[in-house]
Amino acid sequence: MSSEQVRRRPPPRAPVVDIGFGPPRLEDGRHLWRVARDSGTLDLNSPYSYVLWCRDFAATSVVARAEDEVCGFITGFSRPEDPGTLFVWQVAVDAEWRGRGLARRMLDHLADGGPRFVEATVTPDNTASDRLFASFARARGVALRRTPLLNADLFPGDHDPEVLYRIGPLNS
Repeated sequence: MSSEQVRRRPPPRAPVVDIGFGPPRLEDGRHLWRVARDSGTLDLNSPYSYVLWCRDFAATSVVARAEDEVCGFITGFSRPEDPGTLFVWQVAVDAEWRGRGLARRMLDHLADGGPRFVEATVTPDNTASDRLFASFARARGVALRRTPLLNADLFPGDHDPEVLYRIGPLNS
């Protein structure tokens, strides 16, 4: 039998692992920092800020865990001027967990907590975030408004503008 005639076996399936969602714990801060750093695309905050985020914004953030390992997170906060709006600060999924819908499941988990609107800023070239938020809005049957928010000249160095994504109302 020639090499062209040899049947190729499909790649083995990833093992089924239970993934749990919950608020970040103080000791998760270092893991959030690592996942953000390893993403290669997120603006990396200091390790200190991730630890404090786990303390001060745990109720509006979520960590995905598989076998007690952090495999993804969303950091968010309630806007002081509009407490019914959850602002999503960062969404990150560890490389080995990408492509499994984990970011969307984490966003659903946070939205099920009761915010009326979800907001985030997205750079024009960030297709992954655009797809995430568009998919979320479609699945919830709610509006997604995109409006310019932060011009590039507001940032030091070479930074793209940020477009505000506002999704909702979620709880009509």
